[in-house]
Amino acid sequence: MKKILLAALIPLLGLTLHAQPFYLPTANHALFEPGGEERFFVGATGKPWTTGGFGCVRSGGWQIHEGLDIKCLDRDRHNEPADPVLAAADGVVAYVNKNPALSNYGRYIVLRHIVDGIEVYSLYAHLSEPRAGLRPGLAVHRGEQIAVMGRTSNTHERISKERAHVHFELNLFYSEHFDSWFKRRNPTERNDHGLWNGQNLVGFDPRLVLLAERDQGARFKLLDFLQHRPELCRVQVRKADFPWVRRYPMLVKHNAASASGRVAGYEVALDFNGLPFELVPLAASELKGRGQYELLSVNDAEETKNPGRRLVKRHGSGWELAPAGMSLLELLTD
Repeated sequence: MKKILLAALIPLLGLTLHAQPFYLPTANHALFEPGGEERFFVGATGKPWTTGGFGCVRSGGWQIHEGLDIKCLDRDRHNEPADPVLAAADGVVAYVNKNPALSNYGRYIVLRHIVDGIEVYSLYAHLSEPRAGLRPGLAVHRGEQIAVMGRTSNTHERISKERAHVHFELNLFYSEHFDSWFKRRNPTERNDHGLWNGQNLVGFDPRLVLLAERDQGARFKLLDFLQHRPELCRVQVRKADFPWVRRYPMLVKHNAASASGRVAGYEVALDFNGLPFELVPLAASELKGRGQYELLSVNDAEETKNPGRRLVKRHGSGWELAPAGMSLLELLTD
């Protein structure tokens, strides 16, 4: 299968190579054109293009779509999608699922990247076929072809030829202890994908990243983007060490009170999708309550705007952690 060279497509996007950590995963660049959204996004069946974007965009805001559904531009003689799918950044193959019956993603690929010192994972789903020879551990370059677009999935409602697309995500990684968490939470279910189950990847909006790269050029910094996520809630975790702190130390904020002594826990800020974007170390004297997890605050406006993850719920005149919120924190701190 022929590789697509990055240099040949960069001029189409009007972007410079050095200014851009991430790259569109197909030749469809209508995202960057005025009014081009309908030519870029594929909406859910019978729904507008907005339902193909990232966020609480489905079921009246109560269903999260954690990526971008990008329209095909090229079709074969059977009207099947034929677009090359390209690596969004330099990286290494983390996982390849070749059996579409095992996932809502159908055939999908996960790549690992280091961007601004941050461990990031891109995901490409509903593929027709991964590139021959693509395997975990193989290095790939930004713009290199890794697959052909398709419409594979194991959902009851199949993806029609008309809606053929690649589902594209940018994610951080929750925990290397995902398997044990999954077995406790879902004792009767199989986990066919190990650490590369989509539940172990927490997404942020690729559209906002790509547009920020276009507008800011070399001034764009992924760390700054992540640190300024809209806050849904703050939670206190009564645990001094867990995988997220070790994997993403750049998201840990300095706290003078705990700096001179032993860390006894963390104050964790979550966005609406459950991405922990700020962690403040706490000394024992700063801990509140007695529980393993204590809800400290909720941004009412953000919860009303983006309720899809159901991390918190009303309790009388206030708020409490919902089961989904408790489960997420258990995964995060396992």
